[in-house]
Amino acid sequence: MRLIYYVVVTVAAMVLTMTHALLSLASAEEIRYAEVVPNQKLIFPQDHGAHPDFRTEWWYITGHVETSSGTPLGFQVTFFRSRTGVGEDSKSKFAPQQILFAHAAIADARHGKLRHDEKIARAGFGNHAKVGMMDIALNKWTMQMRENIISARISSKDFSLDLALTPTQTPIAQGENGYSQKSSNPQHASYYASLAQVKVSGKIIVDGKEETVTGKAWFDHEWSSQYLAAEAAGWDWLGANLDDGGAVMAFRMRGVGGQTIWAGGTRVTADGRATKMSPQQITFTPIETWRSPRTGATYPVAMRVDVASESFELKPWMNDQELDSSRSTGITYWEGATDLIQNKKRVGRGYLELTGYAKKIRF
Repeated sequence: MRLIYYVVVTVAAMVLTMTHALLSLASAEEIRYAEVVPNQKLIFPQDHGAHPDFRTEWWYITGHVETSSGTPLGFQVTFFRSRTGVGEDSKSKFAPQQILFAHAAIADARHGKLRHDEKIARAGFGNHAKVGMMDIALNKWTMQMRENIISARISSKDFSLDLALTPTQTPIAQGENGYSQKSSNPQHASYYASLAQVKVSGKIIVDGKEETVTGKAWFDHEWSSQYLAAEAAGWDWLGANLDDGGAVMAFRMRGVGGQTIWAGGTRVTADGRATKMSPQQITFTPIETWRSPRTGATYPVAMRVDVASESFELKPWMNDQELDSSRSTGITYWEGATDLIQNKKRVGRGYLELTGYAKKIRF
């Protein structure tokens, strides 16, 4: 059994090394990725599907649920697609033209840290991200939209998710009608759409115990070819559902010295009306930090986020919500279930994402 284990680990390491090598090779070649430009209207549900001409893309669900026994849980499910630029003229099914990654995690304060898993494979042989509709599959992990209901199915050694997610509001085209700028250079941008106040139902299995769950989630979908400016180290991001039916999204792109080089956000009212925020209207201020005993990275896990005239204090469910995805994307980041506090009262729940603290993000 130990020999089999070492063989499996060695093969996995070889696959990851080859994938990173292919991506590096492709980046050195002259690859013509599709560009993100303003004034391109997003069309739904078609734009919930994949956009393979762009360099990178992700579908991202975070949510907060309560089990039938009354236990609160946070969850994250993310699928990534990356165009490698390798073998693009090849008709072989083995050509690694598109690579798929996926992360999944459960936040349970009783456990004290994330339960998480990840997968990576080239597209093909049952692994796909389809164009024109949300339909993503990676080694039996799936995310699909059928008749306006998103299903997410994840099966891992430590946990499983089988969830139905029903949008209750129209899609939010972030930024300028879906064009979301990431620096003062308009070339650094993504197409970006969100769904807030998504109803969640289904079942979660943790430690072999299956329970039904209900709650709310946030859905993000972004695709881009030039996401980060050269001077950017990473970003801080918040997506949150408010208890009154509203929602808030805010982000800032951080420089290598920790300074804000760009910011943006959207405030959604209870009736679904979305108002865009300028970079000057968004501020992230650290309140409390936590140092990872595994990576040595220090994260501002408690923050104050100012969105125009409103201020929210972000209180993490637990400090240790670091996600090590070195076996797939090669990125270690903090992805945390968080309460939103105003005047010492909880007014909502969201997820705070902190990247570039372990090391500078590179796409």
